[in-house]
Amino acid sequence: MAVLNCWEFKKCGREPGGIKVKELGICPSATEGRTNGLNHGKNGGRACWAIAGTLCGGKVQGTFAQKFFDCLKCELFKTVFREEGNSYVKTREILAKLEKQ
Repeated sequence: MAVLNCWEFKKCGREPGGIKVKELGICPSATEGRTNGLNHGKNGGRACWAIAGTLCGGKVQGTFAQKFFDCLKCELFKTVFREEGNSYVKTREILAKLEKQ
């Protein structure tokens, strides 16, 4: 199954080497190695809703608690949930990985 990471899905250009990096910087989801491979994504590309400080819509989205309900409405979140089916890595599992140093 070919899947898209958040920066590919949203076409934000905030991944390493992306077209908006000089202007806006790299999004934390593109470099969050603790979530690499979850939901078949690269780094946090398919777990971005659990990663603090992601930059969606051109602005910092804040902590998980601040942004999660907005993320539930996101088409990427819905797509990942649908595509992964029974293999979907639950948010609490993602958060547990992020808590590990």
